[in-house]
Amino acid sequence: MPHIIIEYTDNIKEDILIEELLKKMNDVLISYPSIFPIGGIRSRAIELKHYRVADGTENDAFVHAMLKIGAGRNEPDKTNVCDLLFATMEAHFATLFSKRYLALSMELVEFSESGTYKKNNIHDRYK
Repeated sequence: MPHIIIEYTDNIKEDILIEELLKKMNDVLISYPSIFPIGGIRSRAIELKHYRVADGTENDAFVHAMLKIGAGRNEPDKTNVCDLLFATMEAHFATLFSKRYLALSMELVEFSESGTYKKNNIHDRYK
């Protein structure tokens, strides 16, 4: 952990440079090695083809990011990371946001260790 999942509407797929955004989001998490081991970081994007935004009368778009982490990090660390991730999203989408209707959002999902199952040998590479 952590995992970042980014959902975005297909009506902006040509404009969002999703691979670049995923790299930027990973870079934020990598910059906190004391709370997020690099070998556990995952990011992925899901293009949404079926959605409805607001009343459906405009070609509205949205990007929603979910940061999923295991329990145990302190509140200031979680806040700092989330603030930086969301600022990264805002900067990445600034030009597009100024040109069209676009909703950006992000949420933090924290779950107990008893609810997860993991096996990962990627960590060995960073020891």
